[in-house]
Amino acid sequence: MGSTFHGVIAFALLASMLLCGSLLRNRISLLRNSLVPASIIGGLLGFTLLSLGLIPGFEATDFTALTFHFFTLSFMSLCLTGNSKDTSLSGGSIVRGGLWLTLIWTISLGLQGVIGYAVIAAYDALTGASVSEWLGAIITHGFTQGPGQALTYGGIWEKDYGIENAAQVGLIYASLGFLVAFLVGVPMAKNFIRRGLNANKASNMGDDFKSGFYSDEQKPVSGHMISHPANLDSLAYHLGLLALAYVLTYIWLGAMQPVVADFQPGGINLSVLFSYNLFFCHGLAVCVLLRLTIDRLGLSHRVDDETFKRITGSSVDFMVVGTLMSIKFAVLYALLTPILLVTAAVTLATLIGCLFLARLSGTLGRERAITAFGCCCGSTGTGLLLLRMMDANFSTSVPKELAFFNLAIVITNFHILFVFAPLVPSLGGWTYLMIFGGNALLFLASVPLLMKRRPEAGQAPVNPIKEPC
Repeated sequence: MGSTFHGVIAFALLASMLLCGSLLRNRISLLRNSLVPASIIGGLLGFTLLSLGLIPGFEATDFTALTFHFFTLSFMSLCLTGNSKDTSLSGGSIVRGGLWLTLIWTISLGLQGVIGYAVIAAYDALTGASVSEWLGAIITHGFTQGPGQALTYGGIWEKDYGIENAAQVGLIYASLGFLVAFLVGVPMAKNFIRRGLNANKASNMGDDFKSGFYSDEQKPVSGHMISHPANLDSLAYHLGLLALAYVLTYIWLGAMQPVVADFQPGGINLSVLFSYNLFFCHGLAVCVLLRLTIDRLGLSHRVDDETFKRITGSSVDFMVVGTLMSIKFAVLYALLTPILLVTAAVTLATLIGCLFLARLSGTLGRERAITAFGCCCGSTGTGLLLLRMMDANFSTSVPKELAFFNLAIVITNFHILFVFAPLVPSLGGWTYLMIFGGNALLFLASVPLLMKRRPEAGQAPVNPIKEPC
């Protein structure tokens, strides 16, 4: 049985780092006042211990699979959660809000690549260096997509096109992206909360919020028992529903993979869309259909939404810790200056873009701004974690918008992600700038069309000038 413990202990280490992070947040005033989430503290602690070799028998790769599955579970459980019954916290149509998030992310995807390419080109021109511009362009995959895609595309560029160190630089950008998301995002969320600009007033700057633990008098009640404990524990019951969706998704992908294996219209390998790397996309669709079936059959009383919210929140915590513990910083000292210049320029442009475009989205614009910034600098999970600071119990419509966004970006960016991104170095500089920059400009030009959409029934028309973030 000894061989079965490695994966279980890896999970136990994630949980232990979360516990340590929560205790450090509670005890250290600097961490407490800066509102750094326990998952970030625990993740950085775990990363440090791994880097120093203080966790014998484990390395960063042991936590990659756990991170992937907790990311998937967080959004599948979110889609099994019903709509909030508090209509005052709704930002209108979930589809419309999701389209705004999709618009912001799509513009960032193209803009970040163009800025990264241009900064390296300018750096070479001013210093006489010969750093490849593609080592700047890959920042968009590290920032908007995370370490997995940065490593994937960087590995292809390095192996097939000879872009030296592309994979390692992509991982550095991904790591810096996570740090930037929280170094900038947490103070921004904190400022919104302090000024009372967040819609969900359950998130405030009280002592409990700062310490990370509720006092005895303030402990909220979360969830209702659905199944009788003499029959089945209610948490196990809800985990069973989520597990059913997971199994159905797995069966669906297994059945579709041989069907699309040889289907390559226009030379595009569509089997990529049915790979297990995109499990979460198919899982979201399965969960939406499962929840719709439950509601249509009149069985919604057999599901407790608060329990699913707790599963979502826990999955996000484990995912963030796992992400930080699974990243290796391959520090390339010779490239440190251009990497920092690219990171600074992209961060500034992304921040301005998220604030400006989210302001135009109307109600819940601040929540969308903080969420979009997290997604555009780290990953969808980072955006969800930052959102949780302003929407502690996921009562607004933004979490559901984020679930819709995850499906929509695959459609709106299919040509970028599955056609052009793998072969970027073969495009040439000007072609790359036209494709990625043109895609960003095209979606930026569509902003007025989304603003002209009719507001939901009972909503006042949006006036972006009078609704500052």
